[in-house]
Order: sequence, then structure tokens, then C-alpha cells
Amino acid sequence: MKRQMVGMVLAMSCVVAGTASLAVGQQAPGGHGGHGAMAPAPASGGFDAAMHAAMDKLAKDMAAAPMSGDPDRDFLAMMIPHHEGAVEMARLVLVHGRDPLVRKLAEEIIAAQQAEILTMRQRLEILKGGRDADPGGFPALGGTRGPVPDPPKR
Repeated sequence: MKRQMVGMVLAMSCVVAGTASLAVGQQAPGGHGGHGAMAPAPASGGFDAAMHAAMDKLAKDMAAAPMSGDPDRDFLAMMIPHHEGAVEMARLVLVHGRDPLVRKLAEEIIAAQQAEILTMRQRLEILKGGRDADPGGFPALGGTRGPVPDPPKR
């Protein structure tokens, strides 16, 4: 099961890397939305090598996440490095990319993923202490996607 999840993450990461690589080759007309001077075109191996290193680290860190046997804790333990990998990949697009819309998306990914990483870490700490008596309490798991609906009444 763990290997299947890592395989799925690698497949998703390859799609993201392919999309980002396409964006690097595009010229941005007239700058990129006030984010400073246009970055020079990267050397052909710079972005590719960095993106693959980020994907390798993401997969390694997910595979190394300690499994407790608790699906909720294990999910969070694996998703934290997954999100950290997404932040690094988005950062690489900001360093190397030039397309204003791809750069905006990368900035949004960084902000959203960092907020979700913090929330997941906080929730993981709560769950390490046992079942949460108030699962509707802190931290709210809505992240940047809005509120999570209340759990069903039992």
C-alpha cells in the first residue's frame, strides 16, 4: 500500500514537472505581474536536475514517514513531506520560470501548502496524544479550501 502511494505521488509529480518544464520554455509578454526583473533562461539541465532532485526527495521522505497503524496519523505523516515537496517544486518554478500565470500559480501553491503543512503538523500532534475529544476544534482542517463540514452526529 505504501509503495502504491509513493508511486502515485511520483506519477503526479512527473505531470507537474512536465507542465512546469513547458512553462519554462515560454516567453512572458511584458514582464510578469510586477514580481521583479525577468529571470534569465535557465541552463537546460538546471531546472530539470533541481526538479528531479525535489521529486526524489519527496518520494524518499514520504517513504520514510513513520507508520503507526493509525490511518489518520499515517496519512498526515506522509502528506506533510508531499506538501513540502510541492512547495519546493513551486519555488523552483519561481526561480526558473517566466510565465506570469505559472508563477502566480506557484505562489498560490506555496501559500496554500505552507498553511496546510502547519495545520497537518498541529493535527498530527493532537492525534499522537490519542483520539481528539473535540474533532471539530483546533486546528480547523479547512486550510485554504474553506471550512470542513461538521462530522456526522453519532
